[in-house]
Amino acid sequence: MQIRDFIPDGVGRRFDLVSFGEVMLRLSAPDKEKISYGEVFDKNAGGSELNVASGAAYLGAKTAIITKLPDNKIGRFIQYNVRYGAVTDRYVVFDKSPEKRLGVYYYESGAYPRKSSVVYDRANSSFTKITFDEINPEVYYKTRLFHVSGITLALAPSLRDTTLKMIQEFKKNGAAVSFDFNYRATLWSEEEARETITKILPYVDVLFVSEETSRRMMQKTGTLEEIMKSYADEYGCKIVATTRRIAISPTRHNFGCKIYFDGKFYEEEHYKEIEVVDRIGSGDAFVGGALYAILMKGDIQAAVEYGDAMSAVKNTVYGDMPRSSLEEINSVIKNHKSTGPQSEMNR
Repeated sequence: MQIRDFIPDGVGRRFDLVSFGEVMLRLSAPDKEKISYGEVFDKNAGGSELNVASGAAYLGAKTAIITKLPDNKIGRFIQYNVRYGAVTDRYVVFDKSPEKRLGVYYYESGAYPRKSSVVYDRANSSFTKITFDEINPEVYYKTRLFHVSGITLALAPSLRDTTLKMIQEFKKNGAAVSFDFNYRATLWSEEEARETITKILPYVDVLFVSEETSRRMMQKTGTLEEIMKSYADEYGCKIVATTRRIAISPTRHNFGCKIYFDGKFYEEEHYKEIEVVDRIGSGDAFVGGALYAILMKGDIQAAVEYGDAMSAVKNTVYGDMPRSSLEEINSVIKNHKSTGPQSEMNR
């Protein structure tokens, strides 16, 4: 099997990747201050699907996002951040209703033994009320691949129906589908998630799922390799990727991945002792890097390398979005493979 067998080339398609998800306002307590005591917050945009689209875009893929924002100044702030992330905002829907609102989350950075933590304020946001009919139908034949995560499915029952309809439309028009489980226990139960996601999986070509989610939420057993292969055997997923993060402390992590494709597993030496500045979005950065390599290089080993490097570097960057250029990531990959002495500074 070749990647081009299930992911179309770019002929006649404006985008390599289109994602669908909520973009939120992130308010972060600076300098590891506790939310309950601090009085000042740093303001950023954040959301899993935007992080993925932006990560791939910074490396060179053409991407867009489908989302819904309040039609006010804070919604425009998010829109401008979408553009800053090199993502097209053509398919952003603006909410003009009196009840319009943007979801917010507060982030507190940890220091051992205090863990980092997140507080959500996202109920009834404008995005949770987006409907299938509000989405510009041209998008369904404009992209090579559609990406969404389990977070979107968890936000509202109506979004599950909308997402499934969208996936069916993208598939009907020849696009491949990428799905990240991205399970969040604070949003829905394992039982509810399993029932919903099982309906999505037969449409999925590229799957991202952690070993823990597979064992707990999907109730799978066996070795990691057997579990990954089961998604291909049971649901027809073509590419299955899983990551492994070992948190030594809030500021020291090890990270790596394994990808299954066409009967073979791909991996590399893990990144060790990553100096963590901000881990939020590092999983999304992996997805963005891996999808970039799958779409633009058609190479699974490259997906391992770009995914791992993007995630490792994102841990060192403040904010949700990765903001890493292709030049930087290529340099990181080269250094990671090097066995000889390395310079301490690029200059």
